[in-house]
Order: sequence, then structure tokens, then C-alpha cells
Amino acid sequence: MIKPESLNFLEELAANNNREWFAIHKPRYEAAKEDVLNWVEELVPLLAATDPAFPLETNPKKCLMRIYRDVRFSKNKDPYKNNYGISFAVKQNGGPDYYLHIQPGKSFFAAGSWMPQAPDLKLIREEIDYSADEFQEIVNEKQFSSQFELSYSDTLKKAPKGYDPEHPMIDYLRLKSFIASFPISDTDLFRPEINNQLKKAFQGVYPFVSFLRKALDQ
Repeated sequence: MIKPESLNFLEELAANNNREWFAIHKPRYEAAKEDVLNWVEELVPLLAATDPAFPLETNPKKCLMRIYRDVRFSKNKDPYKNNYGISFAVKQNGGPDYYLHIQPGKSFFAAGSWMPQAPDLKLIREEIDYSADEFQEIVNEKQFSSQFELSYSDTLKKAPKGYDPEHPMIDYLRLKSFIASFPISDTDLFRPEINNQLKKAFQGVYPFVSFLRKALDQ
């Protein structure tokens, strides 16, 4: 779990997103960062125990994303993110991964493939087409369906090329991202049970990640 002070810092940062405020409160940020890293250190072995492809020796510092925003090509010029982004990357060259997002009132854990490149997207769709029963069994399995929801935010308006609009799996085939997400309340973040909650989430989403990995032959 993390300390309430670490979440409070994000809330205040969102209301004072400027370099002057951050400079004054940087010791608070460093304390919050250390708090989050300590938590990530506890989560790494839990994920490694579930997914053999995730390295047990993963350095927590490699997982925690920078809080500094790249504003060069963005209309939003706020210099800092208002969240802690934690990426549990299995491979450095991409592929299905795990992500933990910590933000007041908007925290979640997610896993899958976000906006895969066209060749990878084609492979995932082919695997869903060829192994429809297996995919449905995974997403309908109780441990998965009771925890996770598939994201339909990145979806084609029409059937992808080569697929019948009446295909029984068309809702999945139209997806451009294959992400399963699990919401986390602020209260849950502060409870010791959060690690066990995430352990169950790792276990529940692993078959989904494994299916995507098999589609990409990774």
C-alpha cells in the first residue's frame, strides 16, 4: 500500500501545476516517490510469481514513469503529470504489458496491448478469429469477468478488412487496443489488503495477457 500523503501530494499538484510550487514542495515529491517505489518493490515478486515471463530482478526504478510531462507537442502545457504511472514491462520492445495508474479518484490496474502496430494488430485479430472459443472462455471466466472490463474506447466503426460484419466475434475484432482494466478506489490504496487484491488481479488477467502474447508469438 502507499501512504495517504503520497496521494495528497498529487491532489495538491493538480491544483498547483507549476514549476514554482513544485520547487518548493519537491521534498514532498521525493518522499512520495520513495513511498511508491517501496510499494512497487513489493509488487514485482507477486507479478513474477504469476507471469514467468516477467523478470523477478526487475528494478522498481525502471517501472516508475517520470512525473515530468513532455509538453513540446501538447496543447496542455502543465509541466507535471498528476499521477504516478507504473509500467511493468515484460519486454523492452513492446508487447502485452501491465500498468498501474495512481491518481486521486482515478486509480486503476490494466494489462494488455495498447494501440499495437498494424502487423501485431493483424496477428491478434487472426488469433481471436482462429481461437474464438478460447478467447471467449478467457474473458468470460469468473475471476477475469468479476474484476476486469475490456476497454472499447479504441474501436473501428466498421468491420476490419477481410472480416464479415456479422462475424460472431466482431465486437472484439473491431478493437484497436486490447486492454483489460481493474479500478482501484483511494480507500483500497491505503489498505494492507491491496497487495493481495492486486495479486488476484495479476492472476485473473494473466490468461488474457498470455493469449495476446501467443498471438504475437512472444
